[in-house]
Amino acid sequence: MKNEQATDLDRLRHSTAHVMAAAVCRLFENVQLDIGPSTDDGFYYDFDLETRITPEDFERIEAEMQKIVNEDLPFECIEVSRDEAKEILKGQKYKLERLADIPEGDAITFYSCGEFQDLCRGPHVESTGKLRAFKIMNIAGSYYRGHETNPMLQRIYGTAFTNPKQLRLYLKQVEEAKKRDHRRLAKDLDLYSISEKVGPGLVHWHPKGARIRSIIEDFWKREHFKNGYDILYTPHVGKANLWETSGHLDFYKEGMFAPMDVDGQEYFIKPMNCPFHIEIYKSGLRSYRELPLRWAELGTVYRYEKAGTLHGLFRVRGFTQDDAHIFCTQEQIEDEIKEVIRFCNMIWKTFGFTEVKAYLSTRPEKAVGEPAQWDQAVHSLEAAIKAEGLPYEIDEGGGAFYGPKIDLKVKDAIGREWQTSTIQFDFNLPERFDLKYIGDDGEAHRPYMVHRALFGSLERFFGILIEHYAGGFPVWLAPEQVRILPLSDDQLDYADEILKALREVEIRATVDSRPGKLNGKVKNAQLDKVPYMLIIGGKEQDNKQVAVRHRLQGMKGEYRLEEFIEQLKKEELEKTTVDMEVSD
Repeated sequence: MKNEQATDLDRLRHSTAHVMAAAVCRLFENVQLDIGPSTDDGFYYDFDLETRITPEDFERIEAEMQKIVNEDLPFECIEVSRDEAKEILKGQKYKLERLADIPEGDAITFYSCGEFQDLCRGPHVESTGKLRAFKIMNIAGSYYRGHETNPMLQRIYGTAFTNPKQLRLYLKQVEEAKKRDHRRLAKDLDLYSISEKVGPGLVHWHPKGARIRSIIEDFWKREHFKNGYDILYTPHVGKANLWETSGHLDFYKEGMFAPMDVDGQEYFIKPMNCPFHIEIYKSGLRSYRELPLRWAELGTVYRYEKAGTLHGLFRVRGFTQDDAHIFCTQEQIEDEIKEVIRFCNMIWKTFGFTEVKAYLSTRPEKAVGEPAQWDQAVHSLEAAIKAEGLPYEIDEGGGAFYGPKIDLKVKDAIGREWQTSTIQFDFNLPERFDLKYIGDDGEAHRPYMVHRALFGSLERFFGILIEHYAGGFPVWLAPEQVRILPLSDDQLDYADEILKALREVEIRATVDSRPGKLNGKVKNAQLDKVPYMLIIGGKEQDNKQVAVRHRLQGMKGEYRLEEFIEQLKKEELEKTTVDMEVSD
């Protein structure tokens, strides 16, 4: 966090991290301190100490923190020389290493509150008495500086807000998020699994999860064709010289799996799809009349993620990226970006995410490409955001070295923000691969290139979707849309007739033919989050009707099967979300 960019909430949370560290130093002996920054949803502090801290210690630490708050100790800043800093930090090995990171000539500052003093750039609140609402959330192991060869520290996570009401709302959201955890729901609903025997971070899609994925992919392909994209398929491996040209072996090798030897040459499993799309572009001479080219792929890639970072579907080692690349002229770029933003916004709203916000990252200090190119690219991105009417923030200097970008973030049903679509200019790869097209002047020109990931990855998107809907997918996405519940064996033949009729019109349905009472069958369907149940007894069979029960709305009445099909198909076509639930 840059000093000048600290918000009031950053300042408050960073100050609370200091108070937590002060409390830990009061309660435990021989505490070695590392760092304690603010985060998007709170703060943490890393400690090395002899005692193993457990959640049972949280209440005691919070009580000591409250004492420090009640003492209303001022946060005081002093600037010292490097030698004075070394004297203050004597015995604190991690802090001394952090001190060595501060460039010669830069200010060295300490902040204190009472007897606690910490090497810190600040800023902080005026005094500990300003900290009115905080909570220790959990504890985890964290390697010093993130390197596995370094000592494992104890990282205590907490959160803080400006008032107790905000804290209560956040804690309520956290509890709701636990209920919606996609890993638990996926197991309950039999959607996917990850086998340690096969390997961590490698996803097995079960029939129900695969059905939803198939629906998503079919929708994705239809919409891309409608919006002027062509679909590509590319190999899973490529020769080392491809990744040398792209720069991945220079800048991304740690994130790639080890090479394999094929006919005496090194091949790498692809971590990205872009070099393959570029090779397709280079397979022939391109004219300005062909541009823009919009090429998309559901391309499965593999990246080596450290074991400690893997997390359900949100962080995996093998995933399918919904990649797209746009090659166009300078004159076309602004309209292309506008269309991409519109397309992304439409897709997210279709899946039930109505709050979308854009974050525009601009030119960093070190960048490739001419400043004029950057200026036009940033202007095009900002104009596109404004044209779509999206709220947005600008991250000055936050772009990649090879181009500015837009990140889209969406809010889910319980108010959490998720990083989703990315629209990234690239001035680097067209140069590295020497991309050209022949303009209307008969001369060779460099095309503009834009990377665009809509969902990011199908795996991560599916995890977000599970948690957004708490596993209760709307009709158009539900892997099982209808479950037929016969009251007795006498209705089994009629149930099979209904099943056949539903499947003929591509409604995903099953029959629960197991013996047992209706209440038990309804309960099972509810637990499996099936949108509709069709109950059939003797009366329904005689009248050639079905009694319709909705998972959230209860009994809907008796319908002729044709009427029910018409209603369901309308709901499916409109992709409506009925009664977004609070999870069970």
